Amino acid sequence: MDVAQSGPSSQHRIEGDRWGWQESLERYLSGVLQGSHVQITNMELLSGGAIQENWLLYVQVCGGSKAGEHRWVLRTDSLSVVDVSMSRADEYAVLKTVHEAGVDVPTPFWLCRDPGVIGREFFVMQAVGGTAAGHRLVKDDALVPDRAALCRELGRNLAKLHSIKPPQQALGFLPSPTEDPAQATIEQYLGFLDELPWAFPVIEWGLRWLRLNKPAPVESCLIHRDFRTGNFMVDQGAVSGILDWEFTAWGDWREDLGWLTAKCWRFGRNENVAGGVGALSDVMAGYSEVCPREISPEELRYWQVMAHVRWAIVAVQQAERHLSGKQYSLELALTGRLVPEVEYNILTLTGGHP
Repeated sequence: MDVAQSGPSSQHRIEGDRWGWQESLERYLSGVLQGSHVQITNMELLSGGAIQENWLLYVQVCGGSKAGEHRWVLRTDSLSVVDVSMSRADEYAVLKTVHEAGVDVPTPFWLCRDPGVIGREFFVMQAVGGTAAGHRLVKDDALVPDRAALCRELGRNLAKLHSIKPPQQALGFLPSPTEDPAQATIEQYLGFLDELPWAFPVIEWGLRWLRLNKPAPVESCLIHRDFRTGNFMVDQGAVSGILDWEFTAWGDWREDLGWLTAKCWRFGRNENVAGGVGALSDVMAGYSEVCPREISPEELRYWQVMAHVRWAIVAVQQAERHLSGKQYSLELALTGRLVPEVEYNILTLTGGHP
C-alpha cells in the first residue's frame, strides 16, 4: 500500500529506497510480533528532529496479542549527529530503565541494531498524544488549564528519575559518575570551545564564573540533561510522555532544574520560571512528594548560568553543522542566530562580576 509522507526535505530522511525500507520494516515488525502480520498504512516525519528523526507510524496488526490499529514512533539518527548524543541503542536502554522507575515516558517496544532494515539502527516506542510545542504550552490555557498541577507532575517525574543511582547494569555504557560533575562539565565545555573556529569571550567568561562560584558537589544520580518545555508531551493538561533522552548521564540533580528554569526555555513567558509554564515552587512541591529536596536561590542561579553556557555552545555547534556543509538546514542556521541573546543572559545572570 502506498504510504503518505510529510516533513522536511529529503536530506533529513532515512537513506535508501522509500518503498524498500518500508517493506523491510514491515517484515521486521512482523518478525518481532510472532504470529502477526504488520502493515504500515501511513507514516509521517515528525518535526523537531535536528539531531534525530522521529517517524510516526500508523500500523495495522493482523493476529497475535497486538492485533488491531496502533500508532508507534520509530526513532533513528539524522544524517549528522552531535558528538555528545548517545546511540539509539543506548537511548533505548535509558528509556526502559526510567520507564521501570515510573517516569512518564512512551513505552519502549523493540530495538533493532541491524542496519539492513532501514539503513540505521532504530527503536520503536508507543506514540503518545498531546503536544510538546513550547510556544503553545506557555500561552494557551486551554492546553494547560491547571499550571500548578502540571508543574507538580513535572516535579514528581524529575524526582523519580533522580531516584535512580549508580551503578545500573543496564546503563553500563554511561561514563562513570565523577566526584565533581560541575567541574567535569566546565572542562568539557572548554574543550568544545577549543574545537570551534571562532572565539566566544562571553561564553568563556561564563565558564570562568562557573569555575569560581562552583557549589559543593552532591551525590550523583541519573539526570535527563534536556528536561525542558518542548521535550515533554502534554495531553488534556497532564504529562503524557517525557521525550528526548539522548543526553542522559550521571550527574548533579540540580542541573535538570537549572535547565528547566533557564530563561532561554521560557518561550517569552519569563514570569513563569519553570519553563514558561508555571512556578518553580510547584515543581518542587511535586518533587518533594517523592523525594524531600530543596534547591537554594544561589544553587539555582549557578545551574541556570551553566544551562545558558551549554545552550550557547550547542547553538554554535549546530550552526557549524550547517556552515561546514555536513547538514544544510535552515533550522540549524537560525539556531546559531540565538547566540547573542543567550550571551546576554549569561552576562545578566553573572552580574558582570565573578
